[in-house]
Amino acid sequence: MRFAVVHETGPATGRETRCADRFPDTDVLVFGHSHIPWDTVAPGGLRLLNPGSPTDRRRQPYCTYLTATATGGRLVDVTLHRLIRRGTG
Repeated sequence: MRFAVVHETGPATGRETRCADRFPDTDVLVFGHSHIPWDTVAPGGLRLLNPGSPTDRRRQPYCTYLTATATGGRLVDVTLHRLIRRGTG
């Protein structure tokens, strides 16, 4: 599998197509900037993942992070984890 990591991918509108064009030899693109969890597949099969943020939830209800498992040349599991804010139980 071919992974790429980039901070910014631009606006949500058109993201899949734009990223597929920019990263044609990539299987999984991990990106950030927005702090908004994202998991989609672009035309052609590029998987786009944004883990959110474990420290700054911004407009999201929870702080988050992702774990992913790649086996046999393919992504077999992606899990978004929510973090409970301190003092909330």
